[in-house]
Amino acid sequence: MKISIGCDHGGISLKDEIVPLLQQLGHTVDDRGCFSTESVDYPDFAKAVCAQVQNSTCERGILICGTGVGMSMVANRFEGIRAALCNELFTARMSREHNDANVLCLGARVVGPGLAVEIVRAWVSTEFAGGRHQRRIDMF
Repeated sequence: MKISIGCDHGGISLKDEIVPLLQQLGHTVDDRGCFSTESVDYPDFAKAVCAQVQNSTCERGILICGTGVGMSMVANRFEGIRAALCNELFTARMSREHNDANVLCLGARVVGPGLAVEIVRAWVSTEFAGGRHQRRIDMF
């Protein structure tokens, strides 16, 4: 699967943990930045990742900022984007299985790298269940 990833300055260290994991799992990663710890505006990176998911350049996206809240707020403004802020494994799995989330948002200052890696692993490996869940997604 091709996955677009982006972060702000608060998420760069976590992004640097996640990119190699995704590659190790066999995914292609398109890293949209940022690439330093200098202060940047997170909406720019959310827009870049969401645009790739919207136009099917990438199948899914991952966004990381300090809390994940800002990224999820921006991402969910885009048509066709179903961004889920996940801080633990159950939500990560259910965001895919029941909600067909196509963008995962993480807070680098909320979850440590060990938990974040497990969240990403669960999120990329969980399939959408469809059925009644698709009917509900079609409602919005």
